Amino acid sequence: MTEPGPDKKELALILQAAARVPDHGKLFPWRFIVFEGKGRKRMGDVLAEAKKAVGEKEKHQDEERERFLRAPVVVGVVSRVTENIKIPEWEQVLSSGAVCQNMLIAAHAMGYVANWLTEWCAYDAQVKEGLGLKPGERIAGFVYIGTSDVKLEERPRPNMDEIVTWF
Repeated sequence: MTEPGPDKKELALILQAAARVPDHGKLFPWRFIVFEGKGRKRMGDVLAEAKKAVGEKEKHQDEERERFLRAPVVVGVVSRVTENIKIPEWEQVLSSGAVCQNMLIAAHAMGYVANWLTEWCAYDAQVKEGLGLKPGERIAGFVYIGTSDVKLEERPRPNMDEIVTWF
């Protein structure tokens, strides 16, 4: 991915579209962390420090400093489940996944490309602490948004006859 990414107004529309998901109980069991400009570099520093803490070589630390520079805009989707209520936790988690999917669709509809990734950093305790995640919060994904710098190719899709059953 390369520049340009969505501007503030376009990103606001993408996030609004992302938030239009099934949400049993109107809990909004997710929130967004936007990384753009210097914020992407600051996130790279968080990632490099996490790798340093586990003894990774400097080369790998440097690679992590570049991770969030792969797209002009990255949006972290944080899932936050409310426990011990009538709304099943599973439905709250699914709502977070739907947010990520809506974000992809909205970005592509606006002429950008987007990619939903988790990677190691979504699960790392030091990274989650560096992002200020609270107990019970976890990363549903990081959505990278920008302009494609290569011709897009369709990937293999499943044979529908093999995955659809009729009851």
